[in-house]
Amino acid sequence: MAKQAPIAQNFNVVVVGQNGRLQYEAALFAASLRAKSPNFKGRLFVAEPQPGPRWESDVRIGNPDVRALLTALDAEILPFENHVFGEGYPFGNKIELLQALPEGEPFVFFDSDTLILDDLSTVPFDFDRPAASLRVEGTWPEPPLYGPGYAAIWKSLYDRFDLDFESSLDLSQPDEYWRRYLYFNAGFFYYKCPKLFGDRFLEYATSIRNDPPDELASQTLSPWLDQVALPLVIHGLGGGRDALAPGYLDGATSCHYRLMPLLYARESDAVVTTLEEVTAPNRIKKVLKQYDPFKRMIYQKRGHKARALFDQNNLPRREQVIRNTLRKNGYWLR
Repeated sequence: MAKQAPIAQNFNVVVVGQNGRLQYEAALFAASLRAKSPNFKGRLFVAEPQPGPRWESDVRIGNPDVRALLTALDAEILPFENHVFGEGYPFGNKIELLQALPEGEPFVFFDSDTLILDDLSTVPFDFDRPAASLRVEGTWPEPPLYGPGYAAIWKSLYDRFDLDFESSLDLSQPDEYWRRYLYFNAGFFYYKCPKLFGDRFLEYATSIRNDPPDELASQTLSPWLDQVALPLVIHGLGGGRDALAPGYLDGATSCHYRLMPLLYARESDAVVTTLEEVTAPNRIKKVLKQYDPFKRMIYQKRGHKARALFDQNNLPRREQVIRNTLRKNGYWLR
C-alpha cells in the first residue's frame, strides 16, 4: 500500500451529531481526526438535524460541553433540515445532510462511530469516482425460497433508474451469491460534489421507499434503505468497488467500530491503542466520560476485560455470537 497519495487534495469531512449517543461519537471522531491527521487541511463538519415536524423532540446536540469541545477541535456545527426522513428513518440523515454541505467541494462522509487512525490526507481518493465501505455482510436482500433471487431483485432496481446492471457485477463471484452484486456499507462514502451525490441519493431512496419494484415485495427496507440506494448512486456516477485502493479506510486509516464493546472485542491492538491515546487528554476525557459506555469501557477499563473474552486471531465468524458473548458477561453497553 502506498504511503502517500499522489497529489495533495483538499476535501471536507462530515459526520452526524445529535442529542444522545451520536454527539459523543462525533466528539470522539473529531478528537481522533485532529490527533492522527494533522495534515488534513479541509473543513470538519458535524451535521446537526434541526427541530421540525419530522422529529418528536429537539434532536440538536444537547450537551454544552460537547458543543464547546467540538468548537475547540475546530469542528463546524452544520444545521440541516429533514424534509423527507427524520424520526421514522434516522439513517436518512446521511442523505439529507448532503444538501447543506458546500456545493462543488469534494467531501467524505463518515458514520459518527468511526475512529481515525492515521493521516487522512494520505488516502488516494479519486473524487471523480465515488466509493463506499466494503466492510459489509450480506444483509440485503433476503431472497424468498421460491424467488425472485438476488439477480432479479437487484436488476429491478437498476432498471428503475435506467442503469446498466451487467457492468455492476463481480463476475469472479458465483451467480446468486450476494457478493456478485454491488453492495456497500454506508459507513463512509465520498464524491466530488455533495449536491450531485445528495440529489441522486435522495431521488433513488425516496423512489424505492415510496414505490418499490414488484420484485421487492418480500423485502424489508428498514433499516437497509440507504444501503439499497447507495450502490445504485455510486454505479450511476461512475464509481464502484474498485474505486478506492484497499487498506486505507476500514483499514490502516479509519475504523468503523460501531459500538464501543465491539471495538474492544474484535478490533486490532493498534485500534485500541489509538482509542486510548486520543481519549486520554483531560479536555477530551472530561467530556467523553459523561457518556456511560465510554466511561465504563475506556476510562474504567472494562473494555480490556471484555477483550479478554475473545481471541482476536480467531474471532467468531458471526457478529451475533460476539454480541451474545458480550451481553452474557455484562459488557453489552450502548
